[in-house]
Amino acid sequence: MQLGINLGYWGAGMDADNLAVAKEADKLGYAVCWAAEAYGSDAATVLSWVAAQTERIDIGSAIFQIPARQPAMTAMTAATLDSLSGGRFRLGLGVSGPQVSEGWYGVKFDKPLARTREYVEIVRKAMTRERLSYEGEHWTLPLPGGPGKPIKLTVHPQREHIPLYVAAIGPKNLEQTGEIADGALLIFPAAEHLEETAIRHLRAGREKAGKTMDGFDVVPTVPLAVGDDVSGLADMFRPYTALYVGGMGSRKQNFYNQLAQRMGYEKEAAEIQDKYLSGDKEGAAAAVPRELIDSTTLLGSVDRIADRMQAYAAAGVTTLTLAPAGFTLDERIASLRAGTQALERAGLA
Repeated sequence: MQLGINLGYWGAGMDADNLAVAKEADKLGYAVCWAAEAYGSDAATVLSWVAAQTERIDIGSAIFQIPARQPAMTAMTAATLDSLSGGRFRLGLGVSGPQVSEGWYGVKFDKPLARTREYVEIVRKAMTRERLSYEGEHWTLPLPGGPGKPIKLTVHPQREHIPLYVAAIGPKNLEQTGEIADGALLIFPAAEHLEETAIRHLRAGREKAGKTMDGFDVVPTVPLAVGDDVSGLADMFRPYTALYVGGMGSRKQNFYNQLAQRMGYEKEAAEIQDKYLSGDKEGAAAAVPRELIDSTTLLGSVDRIADRMQAYAAAGVTTLTLAPAGFTLDERIASLRAGTQALERAGLA
């Protein structure tokens, strides 16, 4: 099992620290550095900045939002980043959510599975450097009856095949991801529930495509905090968990809330959402079960974290992406180093 690092969003006042974290992860031998985007910093610019100041670590988008870019533009960006980084780019895609898709990008959040499938097909075709033509429900290239003609990508990626990942939470999305992608980006992964909530659906998709799980990259992001007080460390992540389970999406369309329910927290997920959407964010955070936080994070001593890493590896995780917590850069760097120590102690390095 490899380790990755997730820098999250840029522009929150810690940009210099984030770059230092990425450079330290590069030195420590982390496999990949992911950057996210929502409606602030874009991931492509951040990744180019990180790539220019690192040497070995891969850079990955987690995610490029599908409603934000036409698929051909994503192929251009992926090819450019792969070329500039010397073949270190990993392309992660996701549909985002209805609030961002419709409120920020003005793109209807309908038929997300079909849109993702067509998007991936177009991106893959464009990156082969064949002349691009496509007929689908959501995209037709070139547009009929106009001056457009099939053209091909002029940039040569460093590699013939750039690894493509899809961020997936729901069972149908996970199955499709197993079918069409090279890897899956997961969030709030509990090792004990990973088979039922994710792996079996990914496996079904791989089987549909006539493939096995061999070579397929299962990539959950897991917050990391090192220390002796596990309960206190868990409390650090209450607002984070409450935000996703309670406040992401709408009452009817919150994928994270649905995931918590599938892990057996039906009553608690409903309470967190009720309080969060009513404006009681502190109450929502207090309602998050400590067991939910502990099972979806890496908390405690290096030995305890090593045990949890073994559980993730046994569940089928191939790249464990860490989001190291800390109030200072030194604390975040210490967490990074603890991550590599735990991986070695777990016998997974």
